[in-house]
Amino acid sequence: TMALCLKQVFNKDKTFRPRKKFEPGTQRFELYKKAQASLKSGLDLKAVVQLPPGESINDWIAVHVVDFFNRINLIYGTMSEYCTERSCPIMSGGLKYEYRWQDDSKYKKPTKLSAPQYMCMLMDWIEMLINNEDIFPTRIGVPFPKQFQQVCTKILTRLFRVFVHVYIHHFDSIINMGAEAHVNTCYKHFYYFIREFSLIDHRELEPLVRMPQGWGR
Repeated sequence: TMALCLKQVFNKDKTFRPRKKFEPGTQRFELYKKAQASLKSGLDLKAVVQLPPGESINDWIAVHVVDFFNRINLIYGTMSEYCTERSCPIMSGGLKYEYRWQDDSKYKKPTKLSAPQYMCMLMDWIEMLINNEDIFPTRIGVPFPKQFQQVCTKILTRLFRVFVHVYIHHFDSIINMGAEAHVNTCYKHFYYFIREFSLIDHRELEPLVRMPQGWGR
C-alpha cells in the first residue's frame, strides 16, 4: 500500500516542516479519513477526488490543500539533499520556466531565489496560511472567507512548481531512491484534484505536459 511505501521510502526526520494535523472529532478529520480510505482502496484517482455527496466544497478543498502540503513537504524534504544552492541556483523547471518569489512581507517584488530558498519561503508561507484561523477556520460554524478558493489556488499553483522542479531537475534521484511510484501517485492525485475543481490556470501546467512516458500521469 501507499502508506507502507511511504514508510519505506521516506524518512520521517526528513520532513521539511512539522505535519499539520486534523483534530479528531471534527468534520474535517472525518473528511480526511474518507479521502484516505478512498486512496487506500485503490480506486481510480479521478473518482477519488470528486466531492462526496452532501459535503461542503470548501471543506473538501481545505482537507486536500493541507494533505498535499504534508505530502509534497515530505517528498521535497527527502529530495532536499540533492537540491542545493550549487545544484539549483535558480528555482526553475527546465530552461524555459523560472519561478520568482513574491509575498506580502519580505519580497514585495518577484525575486530570483535559489530552489532551496524558494522551497523554504514557500513552505513557511503555506504553513502560516493553513494555521491562520481566519483563512482555514477549524471551528464548527465558522465560515470560510470569501477569498478562500483564491488563496488555495495560489497555494496549489506554488506547490505544483515543486513537482515541476523535482521532476525536471531531480528525477534521477527519485528513481535511485525507489520513490518513483510514490511520487507519481502523489502527482497524479494532485493533478486530478486541481483539474476536477479548476484550481490552477492551465498555463501553469505546461512544464509537465510533455512528460516522458512513465512520468506522472
